[in-house]
Amino acid sequence: MDLFFNLSVIILVGILGGRVAKRFALPSVSGYIVAGLILGPSFIHLVSSQELESLSFITDIALAAIAFTIGSEFLLSDMKKVGKRALILTLTEVFGAFIVVFVAMYLIFNQSFEFSLIIASMSAATAPAGIVMVIRELRANGPLVKTILPVVALDDAVGIMLFGVALSLAKITSGVADFTVLQIISAPLIEIFGSLLLGLILGIGLTYLAKKVKGRDELLKISLAFILAGIGASNFFNLSPLLTSMMMGATLVNLHQNSKRVFGTLNEFTPPINLLFFTLAGMSLDLKVLSSVSLLGVGYIFARALGKIMGAGIGARLIGDNEIIQKYLGLSLLTQGGISIGLSSIVRSELPQFSDSIVTVILFSVLIFEIIGPVLAKIAITKAGEVDGMLKKEAKITT
Repeated sequence: MDLFFNLSVIILVGILGGRVAKRFALPSVSGYIVAGLILGPSFIHLVSSQELESLSFITDIALAAIAFTIGSEFLLSDMKKVGKRALILTLTEVFGAFIVVFVAMYLIFNQSFEFSLIIASMSAATAPAGIVMVIRELRANGPLVKTILPVVALDDAVGIMLFGVALSLAKITSGVADFTVLQIISAPLIEIFGSLLLGLILGIGLTYLAKKVKGRDELLKISLAFILAGIGASNFFNLSPLLTSMMMGATLVNLHQNSKRVFGTLNEFTPPINLLFFTLAGMSLDLKVLSSVSLLGVGYIFARALGKIMGAGIGARLIGDNEIIQKYLGLSLLTQGGISIGLSSIVRSELPQFSDSIVTVILFSVLIFEIIGPVLAKIAITKAGEVDGMLKKEAKITT
């Protein structure tokens, strides 16, 4: 069947899935993923794996646009107030997940040191897309939301670095490669700081042009062009498109007084891209995975959730945060998706002897967390009393 016709079906079924999800008081993103699951290999098998691969650019654009939006939370005046706090919370939830998953895999499930190390490092990353979609849908604002966004942003940077170090150590202990201590430390640092530098350069360029442009249509075109340039340049230099886009957004929000106009214009373009992204993510999941992961996959899911929730709670208590942050932050950080799948593809090429089991567990984890993660985030934000917080904030401003 024609690919463009299939795309129309994917969009329409995704819309239907979102509406059904809302009927059950679930976030739209969960409906998109379930709709994709129905269209995928487990049921209808609407498109082949080759056709699905050809649509991967949609995923790249959606993730980069979401990362760009998250960058808007890094306003220096605000970061001076919450920067240290956000960093502590990020480190505790990341290493909480890493430690609990490593102990579970290595000591309870008797997996190899290399397997346990790699899969534990992959548990750290939180997929921002689902959380951002839930926050937008609920028009949420408040202390919890203001904590979630910078933590998610820092989470990806720390997670990528942790994975880089773990991969290098796994290569050494498995005899695949011989690295110096300097190389183990420098490789992830080069990727992180290279991405940040590229994002800074592009952000300065975007800021300059955004100040010159008056029409919203032209502003949208320029913004999209810079996001695509960030993806392309990052891929060319083997850097992280997510960190590059995030830094671009952070640079814009700090250098442009009217940056909200840019982010607002971009938000008008992203809804259909986000719908396609989540529906396609659902289509890439195969329920056959369930039969091969057995207790190992279930153990990984519970260990990751426990580590994230405990780590975030401990961090919040350490810095004296309020009870709402202590109770609900970890529950809001369980989504897992594109970043973890991307890291698993690196494992496939770098450590093929472990890739089958790691990829299987990660795909199963993504299947579970991409469906229940946004639901749990919605519950946490609702319990925190921050639904429609944006409306309340706007009402205060007008009065």
